[in-house]
Amino acid sequence: MSDTPAYLLVGSNGMLARAWKERLDADGVAWAGLDRPDIDITSQASLAAAVPAGTKVVVNCAAFTDVDGCEEHEDAALAVNGFGVGKLAERCAAVGATLVHYSTDYVFSGDASTPYPVDAEKGPQSAYGRTKLVGEELLAKSGCDYRLIRTSWLYAPWANNFVRTMVRLTGKLDAMKVVDDQRGRPTSAEHLAACSKVIVERGERGAYHVTDGGECTWHGFAVEIARLAGHTCSIAPCTTDEFPRPAQRPAYSVLGLEKTEALAGPMPHWKDNLADVMGRLEPEAG
Repeated sequence: MSDTPAYLLVGSNGMLARAWKERLDADGVAWAGLDRPDIDITSQASLAAAVPAGTKVVVNCAAFTDVDGCEEHEDAALAVNGFGVGKLAERCAAVGATLVHYSTDYVFSGDASTPYPVDAEKGPQSAYGRTKLVGEELLAKSGCDYRLIRTSWLYAPWANNFVRTMVRLTGKLDAMKVVDDQRGRPTSAEHLAACSKVIVERGERGAYHVTDGGECTWHGFAVEIARLAGHTCSIAPCTTDEFPRPAQRPAYSVLGLEKTEALAGPMPHWKDNLADVMGRLEPEAG
């Protein structure tokens, strides 16, 4: 009888991996976690050693997520977000493991006006989106049993994310601006992990979208964060053009939830998930 834990978390030091750890611990499910330098998803030899026979579920939380950095270092991002995913998927196919892999709203063009279904036409406008799309394509070709989960605007009570940044800034500034022409869906990392586990247990091979329910702009998100924090900072709406960045951001990246909700039930509204997270924010380091 194998003593291999049921779940192997790859990229185990990240924000989402922590949410997975807490979910699995709460459910009494054994897991193991690996991060660099103990695993390198760009190396077949490393994966052969890190993902042994008997592994049941691999959750890939490893990614090159610096959206602007991807513009300057697209080859490095492609090695991780694209080819590394392909190698990991091939290893999972070889040992018969289910692979849970996370992708992004950035694989779409961002010029829609209604939520993107899971099978919507792709059209990434940034290096980050392009490299993540390569990973999706190699995953589908690998032959492994996989759950591809796209998500957006991830936050948690810990780690570096928009919610914690806005709490800090609105607590020390009298006024600020936040873009109001990018619309999407925030996602609690804890909700994402819990829903992902349901998809592993009940779902079939293929793509799913998991976010919080509802939608908003970054400005609307920031205003609600400040309100919950009790901060009086004035937050003015502005355009993306006022804050130019190396990577193009999607103007509309609302992910359609119909397939996931048919399987897992309604997604909690982002304001409800945000209020829960805001009540448990961890102190800033230092």
